[in-house]
Amino acid sequence: MGRLSRVSWFLAAIICTSLITHHSSLAQAEPPVAVQSIAAVGFTVSDMERSIAFYRDVLTFKTISDIEVDGPVYDQLYGVFGVRARVARMQLGEQQIELTQFLAPPDARPIPVPSYSHDLWFQHVAIVVRDMETAWARLREHHVRQISPRPQTIPVTNPPAAGIKAIKFRDPDGHNLELLWFPPDKGNEVWRQPGSNLFMGIDHTAMTVRSTESSAKFYRDLLGMAVAGGTLNMGATQQYLDSLPGARTRVTGLAPKMGPPGLEFLEYELPAAGRPMPADTRSTDLWHWQTTLVVPDAEAAAAALEASTAQLVSSSVVTVPDRTLGFAKGFLVRDPDGHVLRIVSP
Repeated sequence: MGRLSRVSWFLAAIICTSLITHHSSLAQAEPPVAVQSIAAVGFTVSDMERSIAFYRDVLTFKTISDIEVDGPVYDQLYGVFGVRARVARMQLGEQQIELTQFLAPPDARPIPVPSYSHDLWFQHVAIVVRDMETAWARLREHHVRQISPRPQTIPVTNPPAAGIKAIKFRDPDGHNLELLWFPPDKGNEVWRQPGSNLFMGIDHTAMTVRSTESSAKFYRDLLGMAVAGGTLNMGATQQYLDSLPGARTRVTGLAPKMGPPGLEFLEYELPAAGRPMPADTRSTDLWHWQTTLVVPDAEAAAAALEASTAQLVSSSVVTVPDRTLGFAKGFLVRDPDGHVLRIVSP
């Protein structure tokens, strides 16, 4: 997929479309890390059987692997001593999520209650649906915890995204999810393919950030992702979508070389950025997410990130025995707001 098409799909695929050009002029040198794609979006769960059932029965994901791992390699990778973890990978369309339940150590902490979309640990996965009313009926049938009271339609005052429908909700552990429906003139062409599947795939993962500029420097200048576009979302639609009175959100999209999925920043101007990522966050905590970014050389990427003073979670780049987790080498690192990325090479 060429650069122009990558940018165009992301401009239409998320609620974020006015080109941000001033950032591009700042990045002249080749970025030290070249992210190729987002292989999966993962998070820690408390009950694997319950989580698999939810994503399978409600959202029609299919389990493609389900394994248990332990040993020093995984201690080093997750930055936790004495790990034994069950890891299930599930697929919807061409995109994947990864669920991790830590069987040891048994000290997972729940997502803080209440949690809001302007808290800096917030992250969600956006799932594209073929028909929003039918999908919403399915959520209600399964008594899913909604954030939005009902699907919201982006108004004509936001022309590039006008007509897009969205609703936010939570899985059994409280992880944030979103359903998106695109009108015929919006979204990546992959979402316009004919078919009968109600839930089609993952368009992007979004995360709340304190500063769009700082985050863009990290993801663009260091990781080599393309800043695709941005807009300012406000008004009743955004407030009801987030269940957050007065919400005024600066949204910025980034695209890897191949996708979907892509990545999205949410910078809340009102209310201002909420609570920070807890300083003692560990991979075993249920608010821990890890977005898997594929790069040509994980060791070179780690060296570049360490030189930039980024905070590595893993004690080193690990070589995964027999590619158990779907990659040969990888490590975990935090972005400027504490969101965890898993950088891997095939």
